[in-house]
Amino acid sequence: MRRIGFVLLLTVAVSASLPILDLKEGEVISLVNGRNGSFSRTDSVPQEHLDEQSDAYLEGYIQAMIDATYYEMHVLVYVNDRKVILYNLPDNIMLKNSIISFVQEVPEVESVESAEVLPADIKLEIEETTVRTQLHGVWFPQNTVLFQPILGDPWEPMYSVSYRWGDFLGAKAIAVSYGDDFPIFRWFDVWKWHGDLQFGITAGVWSVFKMNAQTGDAFSELVNTDYLIGPTLSYAVDKWAFRFRLYHISSHLGDEFMFNHPNFDRVNPSMEAIDFFTSCQLTDAIRFYFGPGWVFHSDDSFKIDPFYVEYGSEMRFFKHKYFYHQLYGNMLFFVNFRNWQENDWEFDSTVFFGYEFSKMQGVGRKIRIGALYHNGYSEGQFFNKRTGYVALKLSWGF
Repeated sequence: MRRIGFVLLLTVAVSASLPILDLKEGEVISLVNGRNGSFSRTDSVPQEHLDEQSDAYLEGYIQAMIDATYYEMHVLVYVNDRKVILYNLPDNIMLKNSIISFVQEVPEVESVESAEVLPADIKLEIEETTVRTQLHGVWFPQNTVLFQPILGDPWEPMYSVSYRWGDFLGAKAIAVSYGDDFPIFRWFDVWKWHGDLQFGITAGVWSVFKMNAQTGDAFSELVNTDYLIGPTLSYAVDKWAFRFRLYHISSHLGDEFMFNHPNFDRVNPSMEAIDFFTSCQLTDAIRFYFGPGWVFHSDDSFKIDPFYVEYGSEMRFFKHKYFYHQLYGNMLFFVNFRNWQENDWEFDSTVFFGYEFSKMQGVGRKIRIGALYHNGYSEGQFFNKRTGYVALKLSWGF
């Protein structure tokens, strides 16, 4: 019974007073102690304080830190002779590497290993003395999503604003979006692959404003707004993630646009569709994804040919840790392609190059800023009109 007191005491200490610096998933780093003026977890804990403590104290300290940041994962910690064994790590490779790297920088830790199966006596000791409720799932998980968003998809819910030049909807235009993936429940250790399964709701709104409309006294003109909502089911194991999505999307012309174009032939481009995407995190820096979709219903005033495919890649490089600010940054490049039967399978491409900031573990929400180029088709009622533009974009989301 060596852990209960330590875990309870240290949980309070970690939550209240010790700054927690999370490390990027997949990184294996050496212990840092203020090297080159940087700030690490070592600097926040007196070295002599841990030097004199037993394995039990170190074990409780690490367990408390993991519970404060990754409690939903139900990871268990065992320490023997300063060697840490992590049991019950998630099968999702991104989360698994994130937790291992998170522990690796703790002072006095000589090594970190993961264990699929622990010796029976050690497993029994940990599970009996660790204060937690053993659950097969969790309501409203918050630390990350299982299927990372497709950043180049024009209909991927996120919070963003961009300024466009050369768009079909306006030579100068501002596009804004509001949306999120709202996780409802996540099951652990699902099916024979022992992955995680999550059910959620996705919703988003996208609007485009034409700037310098030069009509009346209006500074800008709301041209088009799209609305999307639908349930999602995602599954992640190792380097793979899958997402099944059923969604409704409808488009509405803006009041200013209708007022300024009274003879415009308005239709109702709404539809219901499903798609299924597969994503592979090939390395820590490179991700590929692919998915087909099927529009099973569209409004009679705007009939849409049913099939489409979407695919692309994301790359992150030149990674850097900002210890003082507890942030992690990297250059970000992605390219996304879509081919719709409605548009004769012609290419619809989006390319982005910029910078991405995240918390240290790199699996939560992120801020991204950079330049975007789109060459393909427009949106909403203008879905089958070709357009091309460059944009400066700022976004926030997973």
